Amino acid sequence: MSATPPSPADRDLAAIAARITRPVVLVGLMGVGKSTVGRKLAHLLGRDFVDADDAIVEAAQRSIPEIFETFGEAHFRDGERRVIARLIDEGHGVVATGGGAFVDPQTREAVLEKGIAVWIDCDIDTLVERTARRGNRPLLKQGNPREILTRLAQERAPFYREAHIRVVSETGPHADTARAIIEAIDKWL
Repeated sequence: MSATPPSPADRDLAAIAARITRPVVLVGLMGVGKSTVGRKLAHLLGRDFVDADDAIVEAAQRSIPEIFETFGEAHFRDGERRVIARLIDEGHGVVATGGGAFVDPQTREAVLEKGIAVWIDCDIDTLVERTARRGNRPLLKQGNPREILTRLAQERAPFYREAHIRVVSETGPHADTARAIIEAIDKWL
């Protein structure tokens, strides 16, 4: 029984993947789909995927809400900076970061220097709907989620704009966003 030859789309994908020599680092607000899109993107590229928040939880042996509650946001950001630097240096294929990670100057510098920074952007209505599904968002427990997300979007946009690539996440399948990222990387390269 012979193997099915790869389709032209698969060959194109393999050619693009071969040109990606640095980790693809996904940045953007909570709820844009960095983790879900990241897993799909890694699968399409034939690379591994790591979620920085999961790596932080593993390293700290505490949940992110526990870290925020016990030690505060500054302590969390310090640990986040170190974990993301390690993940980039380890050469993972796709890294999803927390919403505030790219705001940190040292983290942003490391990502821009050693990775391909992809800003996944999304409208506020979609973010409110997506983030309401999970109760593990410490920053959203401090008031009205729509107001908080709107404020964070305004405050963080100047930092996110420094990313090499910007892709808008629509309400459709995450695979569509992953494919849009691949196309954008191909153009950027």
